[in-house]
Amino acid sequence: MNQNTNEGNVIGFPEDFIWGTATASYQIEGGWNADGKGESIWDRFSHTPGKIENGDTGDVACDHYNRYQQDVDLMASLGIPAYRFSISWPRILPQGTGKINQAGLDFYSALVDALLKANIEPYLTLYHWDLPQALQDNGGWPVRDTAEAFAEYSHVVSQHLGDRVQNWMTLNEPHVSAYIGYLEGRHAPGHKDMDEMVAASHHLLLGHGLGVPAIRANVPDANLGIVLNLFPVHPASNSEADKQQARIIDGAVNRWFMDPLSGRGYPEDMLQEYDREMDCVLEGDLETIAAPVDFLGINYYFRVIARSNRIPEEENEPQTLFPSDEVTEMGWEIQPPGLYDILERIHRDYEFPALMVTENGAAIPDQVNASGEVDDVRRVRYVSSHLREAGRAIQDGIPLRGYFHWSFMDNFEWAQGFSKRFGLVYVNYETLERIPKRSAYWYRDVIAKNQV
Repeated sequence: MNQNTNEGNVIGFPEDFIWGTATASYQIEGGWNADGKGESIWDRFSHTPGKIENGDTGDVACDHYNRYQQDVDLMASLGIPAYRFSISWPRILPQGTGKINQAGLDFYSALVDALLKANIEPYLTLYHWDLPQALQDNGGWPVRDTAEAFAEYSHVVSQHLGDRVQNWMTLNEPHVSAYIGYLEGRHAPGHKDMDEMVAASHHLLLGHGLGVPAIRANVPDANLGIVLNLFPVHPASNSEADKQQARIIDGAVNRWFMDPLSGRGYPEDMLQEYDREMDCVLEGDLETIAAPVDFLGINYYFRVIARSNRIPEEENEPQTLFPSDEVTEMGWEIQPPGLYDILERIHRDYEFPALMVTENGAAIPDQVNASGEVDDVRRVRYVSSHLREAGRAIQDGIPLRGYFHWSFMDNFEWAQGFSKRFGLVYVNYETLERIPKRSAYWYRDVIAKNQV
């Protein structure tokens, strides 16, 4: 593992490198039941007592639904050339399928028009976790019907926005949807069932595979991909137990999704690990999932150091690899070389035509100072060190085409509610005032110079 972070020297980026920032619908929009929108699993989950820190909900969030023009203007003032946002499925199809809610389409159409008028390139994600509750009531992602509903949804949105949006992402982090939503229960819908997790992961990937041709039919020149949360996994020692633990974690998070997307099917060692019939996989599914894409989006936040939990600690070899003491407010280790490691590994082991960093950022306990400013120097350091690793990857021939900072503004951070701030822009949740942080102005200058 190369620990070089290129500190002290200027790292330049290609002229056509894509600089952007990202958000997700439930985290910023609010308007949870406005203008005919249907209920999502996150509406239901956040309204369930005890599920979200401080009892927070996304009912109002950042009120982007009503303030999108202000947010686009702010992005433009910061010189941000590309914006990755997600569509709320139940805002378009309140029941998940069938009757279209025109007011929902009109909102996203107006947002796209505002972005284009401001010379900001839209990067559209179809699914960032807010499944229509009506589909969950019928079984959710563990049932095949949801994958087929996703294909219908993909067609509806791409038919209406494909004349203006070229860049499309089907799913955001299907691992999180399946594992944390259906196995760990920390995210909506809050289930804890291994069989549901396995079936959900397959139907998420199947939904992606069914969505790809629907989008391509409506947007022939689409730049189309999927977004995975990926991280390098290192054994904590040289013991066989730790190496095996690292392989299992890598299999569950990385290979379980990358292998089928690459036409390899599900990894054999993980099929044995899960020990399930996999009767959800029907003939032709794996070919559908492996539909060619134009890029793979990678969300990177941390690496994992794997210590075996299958043998007593005293029987294992002494741990030799330890996390650094520097962590974000989420408790995630700050490990910039891990970004290089995962980019290099994906490029080496798989054949995606291009890679994009679609999320990278840090939760920092930001505060407005007496001068009315937010001096988030730690975020500047975090992003700078990760951009250096991205630049190093490009120098080494890895086809990295862009970087999207997570996130544009502070927002509803899922189970953590409003307690964690990831934004370049500070949001006062009482007044909904937006205040660009030091990092926003720093990122503006990085983009303008195309170097860090």
